[in-house]
Amino acid sequence: MANFRFTSAAKTNIARALLGATILGTAFGAHITSATAAEKQPIDTVANTATVADHAERSREAKVSVTAAQVLALAKSQIGVSENAAGGGTKFQQWYANSQRAAETIARDGGSRADYLNAAWCSMFVSWVGEQTGARPQIGWDAWTVAHAKWFKANNRFGTEAKPGAVVFFSWSGSKNLQDINHVGFVEKDNGDGTITTVEGNTGKGSVEERVRPKSQVVGYGYPQYRS
Repeated sequence: MANFRFTSAAKTNIARALLGATILGTAFGAHITSATAAEKQPIDTVANTATVADHAERSREAKVSVTAAQVLALAKSQIGVSENAAGGGTKFQQWYANSQRAAETIARDGGSRADYLNAAWCSMFVSWVGEQTGARPQIGWDAWTVAHAKWFKANNRFGTEAKPGAVVFFSWSGSKNLQDINHVGFVEKDNGDGTITTVEGNTGKGSVEERVRPKSQVVGYGYPQYRS
């Protein structure tokens, strides 16, 4: 049986203000562990096509200077970093709330910078790792997993093969539709038995953790153009 951890009604209101959308499934902020459950994840309207295309163009022009090993090393060094009782307080949320990208996603999703401080942060974690390693042009940045996946798709860098350092997008229902994505992390390795080892933020009890996930829950993988 899945174990739910519900946040306060105030957090639900923050989530709705941020996203301008209805809550999918359970209350916003519920953490569900194991293969049958979902991490808390904001649901939004369809990403702005012009914004996705604009970021795709900038990505194609970006110089590749970071390796997958460097990105994974930083991601793994964050294992154990946890949110507070309100679902916030992480440096990933704080960084994103103050970023240029936050202004763009506020224009797309509504809300304010402060709303990101307690919002779902799995995609913010991936984005933060990209920023800190200098790989942001290859990894992208967003607070919404669906838009993040569409950014890779717009760059023709989205596929079905698990590779170390790839950005992996999950749907707990097993759907392969990008619109059904619930969660995101980094691939550490393909275990060769139908599972992958990952490093994810906003998972388990609201922390950065190393996880083993079944490939059946993977929607697809984004491939940063790392240096060899």
